[in-house]
Amino acid sequence: MPERARGTPGRLSVSIERRRAFRWLLLPAAQFALPAAWADASRIASARVWPAREYTRVIFESSSPIEHQLVVLRDPDRVVLDLARIVASRELEQLPSHVQQSDPYIAAIRIGQPSGGFLRVVLDLKTEVRPQVFALKPVAEYGHRLIVDLYPLAPVDPLMALLQSEGYDAQAAHPSPRQVPTEAAKRAPPKTSSRHITIALDPGHGGEDPGAIGRRGTFEKTVVLAIGRKLQRVLASDRNLRVMLTRNDDYYVPLAERVRKARRVQADLFVSIHADAFRESSARGSSVFALSEHGATSAAARWLAQKENAADLIGGVNLDVKDSVLARTLLDLSQTAQISDSLKVGQEVLEGIGTHNPLHKGTVEQAGFAVLKAPDIPSILIETAFISNPDEELKLRNAREQQRFADSIAEGIHRYFAQSPPLARA
Repeated sequence: MPERARGTPGRLSVSIERRRAFRWLLLPAAQFALPAAWADASRIASARVWPAREYTRVIFESSSPIEHQLVVLRDPDRVVLDLARIVASRELEQLPSHVQQSDPYIAAIRIGQPSGGFLRVVLDLKTEVRPQVFALKPVAEYGHRLIVDLYPLAPVDPLMALLQSEGYDAQAAHPSPRQVPTEAAKRAPPKTSSRHITIALDPGHGGEDPGAIGRRGTFEKTVVLAIGRKLQRVLASDRNLRVMLTRNDDYYVPLAERVRKARRVQADLFVSIHADAFRESSARGSSVFALSEHGATSAAARWLAQKENAADLIGGVNLDVKDSVLARTLLDLSQTAQISDSLKVGQEVLEGIGTHNPLHKGTVEQAGFAVLKAPDIPSILIETAFISNPDEELKLRNAREQQRFADSIAEGIHRYFAQSPPLARA
């Protein structure tokens, strides 16, 4: 069957004639020969794969911008990426070995022999995808990055994922008329629904963004995910609570997407979990933060908000994709009620976590955290401990201590909802 090409919107597509001109033999990178005309070509300094159910990300990093062309081919499904003036490197050669069997979208990666000024990378797919490709400028310790994100054609719905995790069957819940006998339907008693409290837990950072790094090499993204999972299990043991994680694996979720997920599941509370770092290793203690409309309550809170808000630059966000509804939501400043409730739940959580770890400050602080800007959801950000403090880093690494953090946070959340039950919904 002949190949069918489909270009990615807003990106260059390779024509049929050009693809025929680039039909090179796919060879191991060790066999590549560098054309004499490529004396000033760049090399890939690092190549990585971050697989997840929501999307798989492939990253190429170089000391200079990477010119590229992308095309999607069918029968079989694959994504072809041509990199201009890029020479082979050991890092690129090792990229195929980074593909995991559990990757939902990539079956294999093949590297082509340089030809015509291009080096070809082929992503063999398990299913049809919707790719996005974009470049990121150098930031932090990263150089120029070229990002290829592979999304499913039907985006993962956080609400449906939450319901399915509870054993929800959409077809059973909404059967067609042919599936329900008329007599049985008449005899069925009316159903009553109880009001569940929905909590969105947000383990910070992930994927390209490790967050803070302790002296023993502990990644913030790793320990906060472990605490988030434990907290989810503690809260979900209460049958009146349903709990979702904004990420349940090692991949990056943009700050605005974390807010969108919480709003999609109609969360009654949003809790972002972090592990702080400071230039002085003596800094210690747990903190809780809420949003502020009128500036930060301290210089430290302002500094922390700026650092956390910069996560999108490190984690990597495609700024070409706009969500006007979400943009308006995040710019909505009529959040007085949300902030009031956030301060209440924040104080309860602060007192709860204080039973396990010393407090850095005895009151809830405020600053302009982007991830706390859902106008209709009480939202707090917890700095569980200072990962830059050697003693607290040991606590954060220890599974038993992680469980104690989770238990103490859950205690504060339970106290808040016992005193301030959420309103009924239609």
